[in-house]
Amino acid sequence: MVEIDDTFDKLKFKKDKFLSTQRAKPSDRIEKYGPHLIRLPKEAVPEYLELTPYQQFCWRTLGPIVKDKEVEDEELGKSLLEAHMKIRVDEYISYVWMSTIIAAVVGVILAIVIGPVLDMILNMGWMLFGIGGLVAVALPGMTYLFLKSAPGMTAKSRGKKIDKKLPDAMSFIAAMASADVNIDLIFKELSKQTIYGEVKEEAEWITRDTELLGIDILTAMKRAVDRTPSERFRDFIQGVITTSSSGGELKPYFTSKLREYQDSRKLIVQQKMETLGMMAESFVTVVVAFPLFLVVIMAIMALMGGMGGGDPIPMLYGVVGIMIPGAQVGFIVVIWMINQD
Repeated sequence: MVEIDDTFDKLKFKKDKFLSTQRAKPSDRIEKYGPHLIRLPKEAVPEYLELTPYQQFCWRTLGPIVKDKEVEDEELGKSLLEAHMKIRVDEYISYVWMSTIIAAVVGVILAIVIGPVLDMILNMGWMLFGIGGLVAVALPGMTYLFLKSAPGMTAKSRGKKIDKKLPDAMSFIAAMASADVNIDLIFKELSKQTIYGEVKEEAEWITRDTELLGIDILTAMKRAVDRTPSERFRDFIQGVITTSSSGGELKPYFTSKLREYQDSRKLIVQQKMETLGMMAESFVTVVVAFPLFLVVIMAIMALMGGMGGGDPIPMLYGVVGIMIPGAQVGFIVVIWMINQD
């Protein structure tokens, strides 16, 4: 077995059950042999793919049932792959089922316990049965929906992170291409650059396919197209495949993509600045000017004898103590979310 680059040192295997990583002589490095297949023992699994103790319990308990029923979920499998969640579809389904069963048991217990307590406090009678049934049904239902959609949400989050770092990574790719570096070596070097975040992870998977699994670079990129959650990265890789297959030059393609991503980033930044400007104007109007006028008007009406016979002082406390701080917190959260995007 040849020496593997340090980028993939994390792919260690259990010494007691699986094949151990071996070092080759300096004369037998990968530059001499090139990409090649590496055979592992049957059912060998990298150590970093191990399930958590709870997931192992779920698999031991419900795994045979999932296998017998031959449950298949292509959409879930695609989401797990795009999210880089290192777990098989049948294992994740058993995890979802067991969590739903546990949530159902907890929901029934809560319905039984909460019912008499609320009856003693509120004396609501038959309505408690409806509340208990709602709790018993809602808890497992929400658990199932959340766990089933979690891979998709994670994949969507990864896609946004890839889109965010792709313009910077394209600068690196274009610089490497200008030095006439091969595309496989470009992705290999990109896989070492932690500054590019999730784009680095995508490059690692491509380099894993070529360096460790012996797959040619075009096939590795086609596999990257199928598993990436980012539409922009998928479009970029598909363009690389098309340009390479048609005999075109990659250097002009990378340069044009770099210019495209830079222009797109400028447009996005400009839109965000306009949105922040609108938020600033709204903040001055809603949080500063309106509460100030409202407090002054209510204070004047209090001096003139109240508001329709009522005492305006509690309302003044509500405006000063609740409305103004709440509006400020709301604007802070919205602006923070805009900046995160």
